[in-house]
Amino acid sequence: MADADGVSVRVADERDMPAIAALRRAWLEERTGTAVDDPGFEAAFAQWWRVELPRRTFWVAETGSARSGFTAVGSINVVEIVHMPRPGARGGRIGHVGNAFVLASFADRGVPGALLAAAIEHARTRHYRRLLLAPTAGSAGFYRRAGFVPVGGDLLTLGE
Repeated sequence: MADADGVSVRVADERDMPAIAALRRAWLEERTGTAVDDPGFEAAFAQWWRVELPRRTFWVAETGSARSGFTAVGSINVVEIVHMPRPGARGGRIGHVGNAFVLASFADRGVPGALLAAAIEHARTRHYRRLLLAPTAGSAGFYRRAGFVPVGGDLLTLGE
């Protein structure tokens, strides 16, 4: 579903892996202000993706259309953690939000909120007890405004 700025958010699949790898590279380059020369990164990312895909759900924010082509402008993922049951209590599931990134030119266009909303809806659908995340100093306020509260150390939680 596209918002007013023509940005849509959807669950990512195998076809999106190169775009999400490119966003990961852009994340580092925006942080450091310089291009990163690592020709093996994309292959390493692809290997990581294959290992992580069974327990993570990825979302991609994109602009464009089927006719003109799509351009990824942001992504987020949630790792599902299933707790081991113990006598007297059954295990439950929580989600850990990670690797949220939006290109700087789209950060003030509602894209971060749309990606986070997709992750929160996923947590509700999957009946997670809570969502956890470890925000950067710069993103902590954004997550607090979305309802996340401190849970100890640098972690924030939504739920339970």
